Amino acid sequence: MAQIIDQNSENQAQESAAPPDGTAVSQDVSAPAASADASPRLPAHLQDLTDRARGYVEAASSTNTRRAYAADWKHFAAWCRRSNLSPLPPDPQVVGLYITACASGTAARGMRANTVSTIERRLSAISWNCSQRGTPLDRKDRAIATVMAGIRNTHASPPRQKEAILPEDLIAMLETLDRGTLRGLRDRAMLLIGFAGGLRRSEIVGLDLGRDQTEDGRGWIDIVDKGMLVTLRGKTGWREVEVGRGSSDATCPVVAIETWIKFAKLAKGPLFRRVTGKGKDVGPDRLNDKEVARLVKSAALAAGVRGDLSEGERALKFSGHSLRAGLASSAEVDERYVQKQLGHASAEMTRKYQRRRDRFRVNLTKASGL
Repeated sequence: MAQIIDQNSENQAQESAAPPDGTAVSQDVSAPAASADASPRLPAHLQDLTDRARGYVEAASSTNTRRAYAADWKHFAAWCRRSNLSPLPPDPQVVGLYITACASGTAARGMRANTVSTIERRLSAISWNCSQRGTPLDRKDRAIATVMAGIRNTHASPPRQKEAILPEDLIAMLETLDRGTLRGLRDRAMLLIGFAGGLRRSEIVGLDLGRDQTEDGRGWIDIVDKGMLVTLRGKTGWREVEVGRGSSDATCPVVAIETWIKFAKLAKGPLFRRVTGKGKDVGPDRLNDKEVARLVKSAALAAGVRGDLSEGERALKFSGHSLRAGLASSAEVDERYVQKQLGHASAEMTRKYQRRRDRFRVNLTKASGL
């Protein structure tokens, strides 16, 4: 496959890297690369298959993952260049030195030491890029595995989870939004469907009004008598999420969606779009998923959620994941239903989202006789 799809040269793999922060992305790493001399030129009748194969390679991972992996590869290539080393073929000792530099903050000028999760992602990016170029990296080599184990033991810290938005918090947040504007109607619908569906921010903005309406859509909605069916394309395939109608129109996610569609005059395409013309018009473009995080943060601050903290501390507590965590923490149903709604493969992952629900439900101290 590496000889069929998008034959980038090794020189491209070793080209100069982006600035030290690794944010600029120009190199195409969405398709496997191999030496230009190693693969023959394909016949014209196979070119269409090549293009299709490249599309399937890109579909194997999300846009955000490919962007992060590209930035991490450039960061690694830049460090290799400054160290007079070559990133390809992969050398476990070189990679071990690189992750050591990341942990110590010496991988780039003016760079702070990376967190353990960041180093693990960089290591995954290097491994993925090497595999796509036909030169797999042995991550189990002791030059990598032992160093990584030491980094985890030395620098690992407890996970910093975002605050869960509970129902009373969400209701207070909805009250801060203007029901008389298109932006207010849109934001209400986004918050309610994000909470009730337990959706990720990319899933919220990736919704279309119907099936197969856009190329970049991640799913669609289907409003029925009892609620709304949300069909989503995730990492492991398609799944269907049931969003029931609420106990009142003021907090019903289905009513909020219907109201937004009606006043925005939407008939086809992306469900959540930019509001333009000083808030009077709705554009054709799909919202960026970062808008969900900004909305959750700003509405939580405006509603005074976690008012016991300073404004700076509160701003760090909330994100798009706060909606998913809120549903998982407040829905008083069997855990398996929450797991299905969130699309988790294991109950253990679902429990990570349950910030308060299961705490001290079982008292093993008393159960043991103390």
